[in-house]
Amino acid sequence: MTDTTRPSLATRRALSKVPEVTVWFWVVKILCATVGESFADWINMTLGFGLADTAVLFTVVLVAVMAWQLRLDRYVPAVYWLAVVVLSVAGTLYTDILTDALHVPLAVSTSVFAAVLAVVFGVWFARERTLSIHSIATLPRELFYWLAVLVAFALGTAVGDWTMELTGWGPGEAVLLPAGLIVLIVVGWRLGANAVLSFWLAYVLTRPLGANLGDWLASPRADHGLGLGTAATSVLFLAAILATVVRLTLTRGDVIEEAARAPAPVGVANPARERVMHGYYAAIAVCAVGLLVWANGRPHATASDEEESAPRSAARTLAPGQAAERFPPAEVAKFRAIAEDVLEKVRAGRQSEAKARVKELETVWDDDEKSLRPMDGAAWHVLDDQIDSALEALRADKPDPAAEARALDALLDSLRMP
Repeated sequence: MTDTTRPSLATRRALSKVPEVTVWFWVVKILCATVGESFADWINMTLGFGLADTAVLFTVVLVAVMAWQLRLDRYVPAVYWLAVVVLSVAGTLYTDILTDALHVPLAVSTSVFAAVLAVVFGVWFARERTLSIHSIATLPRELFYWLAVLVAFALGTAVGDWTMELTGWGPGEAVLLPAGLIVLIVVGWRLGANAVLSFWLAYVLTRPLGANLGDWLASPRADHGLGLGTAATSVLFLAAILATVVRLTLTRGDVIEEAARAPAPVGVANPARERVMHGYYAAIAVCAVGLLVWANGRPHATASDEEESAPRSAARTLAPGQAAERFPPAEVAKFRAIAEDVLEKVRAGRQSEAKARVKELETVWDDDEKSLRPMDGAAWHVLDDQIDSALEALRADKPDPAAEARALDALLDSLRMP
């Protein structure tokens, strides 16, 4: 969709710092949202950086990229979309820290981010008298714009995760809700809804759409995904972004040659129609909430149910070693050998080597999930819980060798064959 507010020739004096909103804009935006989810997970979990270290890394990268973007005097596709990718990753990480590290409920983080975004828009409009994307030609407006983008990514992450928590939907099913809402917003915009409102509603929704798409592609087939993995998914979508950005650079099809410094007119072309379309958007919101309430009321297993309650209930009935005997001895010996090696490195003080080695344990265990889990789901959950505890200990922000050794000893106890 496109912001239809057009400045007069007298006020069109500055080059825009953002692209025209075309179909390509939305294509790249969704690709960036997907990369934000998959790339953050790859750095955090696959490479074993840990959530806090990954967030610090991308905050530093974000500062550097934004400094580059702000120094430019016009829209440069490569720099602009690099900034969007980094903001997508950073927004994902900030929400994940609230959820996973600080244990803030998703309902709370969603509400807080929505309130913060409303404040950003309120201050932006009060100061500049316009939120038009065609007016991003001064430093204050650009700063407001990028702050809104960052908060929109964080809000979209929280909304997407909360939706799956409420409904029990997998990422493949969860793609359908934001996709459907975006289609309805496009229809509303075409029928005369406010262009700025429509733009930002769609902008927030592309985040859960892209994130769920990324999760669906990366998740193992046992979890109803396509099994591409986070690395392959990240590479695939980064390549697609690069190809699209190269095309836009060559064709300049999304360049706004000039932008308005002066405030755009506050009035609208058809106030009556806009009021009707506001009612249309309100009706869509009510229907979406109703759908979520209905889905939440239906029997379903949440991710926490599957990952926590199953291991705990199984642990009450399986003594140490009993879980391992449900699986082929050769497989158990493979896991045990890696765990013993990790423990040896921990006790020798070789923390970085232990961290790298435990990643191999995670990879091997995940690769064997689809063959081991069907053999005995309860026993698999017991061992999976023990491996998760070891991974969490090794990836803690402040390593504690004693805690790492305890977690590994517990895992080895569970892997000991009777």
